[in-house]
Amino acid sequence: MTQARGTGAEVAVSRAGLPGWLGPVADAAQGIRPEQLSRFLPPAAGGRQSAVLILFGEGQAAGEAPGQALGTAPAPDLLLIERSAALRSHAGQPSFPGGALDPEDGDPDGDGPLRAALREAREETGLDPAGVQLFGVLPRLYIPVSSFVVTPVLGWWRTPSPVGVVDPAETARVFRVPLADLTDPANRATLVHPSGFRGPAFLVQDALVWGFTAGLIDKILHFAGWELPWDEERTVPLGRAGQL
Repeated sequence: MTQARGTGAEVAVSRAGLPGWLGPVADAAQGIRPEQLSRFLPPAAGGRQSAVLILFGEGQAAGEAPGQALGTAPAPDLLLIERSAALRSHAGQPSFPGGALDPEDGDPDGDGPLRAALREAREETGLDPAGVQLFGVLPRLYIPVSSFVVTPVLGWWRTPSPVGVVDPAETARVFRVPLADLTDPANRATLVHPSGFRGPAFLVQDALVWGFTAGLIDKILHFAGWELPWDEERTVPLGRAGQL
């Protein structure tokens, strides 16, 4: 293992000791191809290298998930943030913690994305990276509107730490979403963007999750075998508030 500069965490990818319910995600990550996750793939050259942390935890509130695949208590969840409305890119959107690689993160083709994902999560949420076990890395994807080449890094919140808004100029909110809410068909719809773009959306925790983040959540639920049948003809326009 190598020490991740500035994060206080060791950079390693291991599935040893993962809870059983995370096994399907770790299995899927080993063989998934980029075109199975998105139609937007990185260009041969260019783009800004970045990383996001897809952090799975177990909420304190016990409850039965909709569908036997997730089982019962403790309740699995995902850590999300809502980006500040003042940011230049993806302002106001719910997203995974993450951002562009810094030079000190290291090689973009090596440990750089792992270090960046942990560093950005710490800077945006106050997360202690020492409590995170990285267990997988998904293929690089592309966000055309911002030219980000994104490496999604999978983490297990082995030792939870307090999280919250660190810098309101960057992050408006930090919240945990139960996977039971994400798999609930009542919380799912197809978002219709003014540009004509259509993609999966989730209305959870008073937030409309759409775009790159919703697309990744949708694929993770599918390939992990957690997806429940939902009405893909049910649509929601961008900017709509309230219930789907």
